[in-house]
Parts: sequence; structure tokens; C-alpha cells
Amino acid sequence: MRFLTLFLVLFFVNAFAADPCMIEKPIEFSEARAEMTKEYIRSHYGLNAKDITIDPKIIVLHWTAEPDFAKSFGRLKPEKLLSDRKDIARGGALNVSSHFLVDKDGTIYRLMPDNYMARHIIGLNYYSIGIENVGGKGDKSEDLTPAQIASNIYLVRYLKAKYPNIELLIGHHEYNRMKKTKYWLEKDDSYFTKKNDPGDSFMKAVRGEVKDLKLQEPPKETK
Repeated sequence: MRFLTLFLVLFFVNAFAADPCMIEKPIEFSEARAEMTKEYIRSHYGLNAKDITIDPKIIVLHWTAEPDFAKSFGRLKPEKLLSDRKDIARGGALNVSSHFLVDKDGTIYRLMPDNYMARHIIGLNYYSIGIENVGGKGDKSEDLTPAQIASNIYLVRYLKAKYPNIELLIGHHEYNRMKKTKYWLEKDDSYFTKKNDPGDSFMKAVRGEVKDLKLQEPPKETK
């Protein structure tokens, strides 16, 4: 099974070598969402931001924990946080979002400008670009596809070329290891949620194909 997965990843990487299908599919982003984003920056990071543009240093890979594209997009589209997100409601009314959403067939959807701040990872939003992948079950199982791996590889290369100052590639489940870095800005130490997406296997597959970019991993955990 492992060799079959590797074969499929390489197949899709070669298939997408020129340019995978990238579709513009904007989430709702009015002036109200921009103002909520600036408020999030002020309250969580202590910065008086004049706008919501960022200088990205980190690429973060996620899964949506939803089985299909429509449900995944539906959770990111609204401007205000959905009522069932009680785990992060204390963080403000701004809805979660991501810059890109990758469907199971590898199709890439751009949801918002990649130099706007998205709410996708506690503590690191101000310096990071988020890539969500349709799938995952909210536990330790990994059901993401070889086509998604290939598209994430493409996006990592695309973003590093566009923003040469990007330094790190992390999985959402690794973000606790970023707390002592210069990029961690969260002022409330108790505001934190445990994550397991997109999993070690997915990260290993992507990292294995972008070694030449020399992107750093999060610092090793210390006891």
C-alpha cells in the first residue's frame, strides 16, 4: 500500500508539473470581515494594524474534517464564526478561513488573497498562509489522497517562489512546537486547541518532495 501511494503521488506530481487546476472561489470578504480581522490582530497580537496584509513566513497544511468540498467550503465562506465552533468562540466573531482549499481530486481553489491574514491557526495567523484539504475525520485517521499531496507540493513550491522569505512548512498538528519562536504572537496563553491534522504521513509525503526548498520544520519538542 505504501508503494502504491508513492506511485500515485509521483503520478499526480508529474501530471501537475505544468500547472494543476486552480480555480478562484472567493469566500465572503466584505469590509466587515476586514474590520473583524484587524480587531483580531489587535486583541490577540497586540498590534495596531492599518490593514490586513501579511508578510508570510510560514506555510501551514490542514484538513477540514469534512467529507466533501461543499461542506468544507460552507464552513469557511461566512464572515462570522459558525455557532458550533464553541472551542474557539472566545477568540472572537471572525470566522475561520484559509487561503487555499484542495479538493480530493487535487483541484485547488483560491479562497482569498494569499497576502491577507486568515484565521486558520492560533498564534501564527499573522505570518502564515493556510492550505486546507477536504477530508480528515477529526481524529488520527488520514484519508487525504495522493492527488491532494501532489497539489500541496505544487502550492508549497508556488508560494515559496512568490514569497522567497517563507521559512517554515508545518502541519496544523505541529503548531504547539512554534510557541517559543519569534512568530508566535498570541497574548492569551490559555487560548489553545489540540490538533491532529493533517497527520505525520501527509507531512512526510509533502516534505519529501520539497527538500530542495530547505523549508524548516517546527522546533523539536522539549520536555
